[in-house]
Amino acid sequence: MKQFTHRIDVQTRGKGLYPCTVEIERWVKQCALQTGLLTVFLQHTSASLTIQENADPDVVLDLADFFEKLAPDNPRLYRHTIEGPDDMPAHIRAALTMSQLSIPVIGGKLALGTWQGIYVFEHRRAPHRRSVALHLLGE
Repeated sequence: MKQFTHRIDVQTRGKGLYPCTVEIERWVKQCALQTGLLTVFLQHTSASLTIQENADPDVVLDLADFFEKLAPDNPRLYRHTIEGPDDMPAHIRAALTMSQLSIPVIGGKLALGTWQGIYVFEHRRAPHRRSVALHLLGE
């Protein structure tokens, strides 16, 4: 059994979903494992990870719009406002989504479905550099 670790940074431009599948796939290919399990972990509390459709861009736009309605940037709704009106809603959105994904590696490739892509889901208005830790275990 072998294991590999790596970190990628995803630069965001504010709220939205940012694809990172290609960079992750490239790294998995370099590791040259045929069978294994990839853990993808986002090291932040005001952003998250998701696997979503990567064919129709309206899907990620609709998701972002839905989360805006679910946890609006309204400081009158929250106690924690010291870091700005978008911080507490960002924590709520992150709590409702995921900070970690597990993806099988089969035949040396991520076992993602035809229309699936990995995204960093930025929940803050300002641009951020988000760190994604990768851990691959297999043979």
